[in-house]
Amino acid sequence: MRIVLVGPPGSGKGTQAERLVAAFGLAYIGTGVMLRDAIARGTDAGRQIEPLLKQGLFAPDPLVNEAVADLFRGPGRPACFVTDGYPRTYSQAVAFDALLKQQYLSLDAVVNLVVPDAEVVARIGGRRCCPNPACGACYNLTFRAPDVPGVCDRCGGPLVTRDDDREDTVRRRLAVYRENTGGLLAHYRKRNLVRDVDATTPADETFEALIAAVRGRAA
Repeated sequence: MRIVLVGPPGSGKGTQAERLVAAFGLAYIGTGVMLRDAIARGTDAGRQIEPLLKQGLFAPDPLVNEAVADLFRGPGRPACFVTDGYPRTYSQAVAFDALLKQQYLSLDAVVNLVVPDAEVVARIGGRRCCPNPACGACYNLTFRAPDVPGVCDRCGGPLVTRDDDREDTVRRRLAVYRENTGGLLAHYRKRNLVRDVDATTPADETFEALIAAVRGRAA
């Protein structure tokens, strides 16, 4: 199974990706985690990316494409996977198509998690994340609260509100997301790969609908 998850920030891509990994043993490809790790390690790329993320902007396509290509061309190349946040633009989708073709792989589905902007803003306002690059776990005060307020369940570190989760930044991110995603989804719809899933429901219901959509059944 090879799935691309598409959806605005706060749509639950990370949560659904985790469920797919646990249910089907898929490799997880989360570009957000990779890019934040580059920032934490102070690499050249990380220094270029950090101010963009703080403004609610996205990392340049060539940089993200190369990070993903390194993963697929390495010794631990994933044969079955779910991507969370990649591809994000039409040009990234074209680059990913070429990469998968080189690796003799193909996608099974592109799942579009549909959430209205107003709900996205409300969801992200309650998000708290672990700043530890080795962990990176995120929670939501309403939908997925940590066991102990302000403390990461995984590593025990303090949880914080990231700069890119503040309301004004979220609205900028949504505007950029809408601008970039139209071409990406149109590209995949031409290949009959897109499955639209209502992600305003509880996580369990969204997951059931996602699996039904990927398997070609009505939810």
